[in-house]
Amino acid sequence: MKMKKLLDSFNYAIEGIVYAVRTQRNMRIHMIAALLVLTACFFYDISKMELLILLITITMVITAELINTAIECTIDTTTNYYHPLARIAKNVAAAAVLITAINALAVGYIVFWKRLEYINFMVMNKIKNSDPYMIFIILFIVCISTLVVKAIYGEGTPLKGGMPSGHSAIAFCIATTIALLTEETISIILSYFLAIIVAQSRVDSEVHSIIEVIAGAVFGTVLTVLLFKIFG
Repeated sequence: MKMKKLLDSFNYAIEGIVYAVRTQRNMRIHMIAALLVLTACFFYDISKMELLILLITITMVITAELINTAIECTIDTTTNYYHPLARIAKNVAAAAVLITAINALAVGYIVFWKRLEYINFMVMNKIKNSDPYMIFIILFIVCISTLVVKAIYGEGTPLKGGMPSGHSAIAFCIATTIALLTEETISIILSYFLAIIVAQSRVDSEVHSIIEVIAGAVFGTVLTVLLFKIFG
C-alpha cells in the first residue's frame, strides 16, 4: 500500500511536468534550451564543477517555470474576475522565471564562451570581409523567418502580436549586424540601446509580452550571426 502511494506521488509529479510542457510555451523553450546545453557538454571538455553548475542552473529555470505555472493555475481557479493582486502575483512569478533565465544565460556565457573563442574569432573575420549586399539579404531572411515562426505558433498577425516579436527580432538583427561590422563601441552600444527601446515599446503598448520580445531579440540575434557565418 505504501509502495503504491509512493508510485502515485511520482506519477502525479510526472503528470505535472508533462502538463507544463504541453500547455506552457515557455516550458517548451526551456526544455529545448536545456537539451541543447546538455548536448553541447558532450562536445566540450566540461569539468565536474562546471557540469554541476549547469545542472543546478537548468533545474532552477525549470523549477521556477513549474512554480509559475502552478501559481497561474491556482489564481485562475480561485479568481473569476479581474483583481490587481492577482495580476501582481502572476507578474512576480513570471519575474522569478525571468531572473533564473537571465542567470542561466550568464552561466552559459561564462562556461562556454572561452571554448567558443576560436570559432568566434573565425566568424568575426569572415563577417567583416563579407560583401555589403549580404546585409540586406540577411535582413530579408530574418523577416521571412520571423513570419514563418509566427505562422507556426498561430498567434497574432504578421505585424502585430504573437511569438516572437517581429519588431524585436528585426531591431536586434540590425543591431547585431552593426556590432559585427564595426569596431566602434559607442555605435554598438547605441544600436543595442535603440533595439531595447523598440522591444520595450512593444511591451508598453501591450502588443507583446516580455517573453515574446525576449524571444524575438534572441531569435533575431542568433539567426543574424548564423547567416553571417554561412553566407559572409
